[in-house]
Formats: sequence, C-alpha cells, structure tokens
Amino acid sequence: MEELVVYILYSEKFSKTYTDLTSSLIERFKSHNNLSTKGYTLKFRPWIVIHIEFFNSKIEAINREKYLKTGIGREFIKNLIHKI
Repeated sequence: MEELVVYILYSEKFSKTYTDLTSSLIERFKSHNNLSTKGYTLKFRPWIVIHIEFFNSKIEAINREKYLKTGIGREFIKNLIHKI
C-alpha cells in the first residue's frame, strides 16, 4: 500500500495557498513549480511547501484534504502562514 501525502503550498508573492494530496510529493512539487503548463498553480509561482501530513489510508487523506478546505481548515492554514 502506498503512502499518501496531504500538502499545503503557499505563494508568498501572491498570498495564495493550494491544498492537495499525492503519493509522490517531490514530483508533484516539481510539477507545480516548473513542469505544468496549465492550471491554477501555474499562475501563482513560485510555491513553497508549508505543511505535509502522511497517511496510509486514501480515505483518511481525502477526509483531511476536505477538512483543510473548510473554514476551520483555512484558519489552521492562516495560522501556519503567520508562523513563516
């Protein structure tokens, strides 16, 4: 079973965040910052990783990603940004 990572990216230049999950964080991060030619993250480069969480269950990872996209989750992210 592969490990999943829920991650939060932050674009300091544009004050934007991006939350997603992946099984390959390094490759995904490269894609967000260098490789992709379309999509949301292209517009707000460069990105830094400000938070990661590891999961063995896809359901747990999806639930955590959904939680981080709620109002309470966005407050959590806002607090992370203030610590940078």
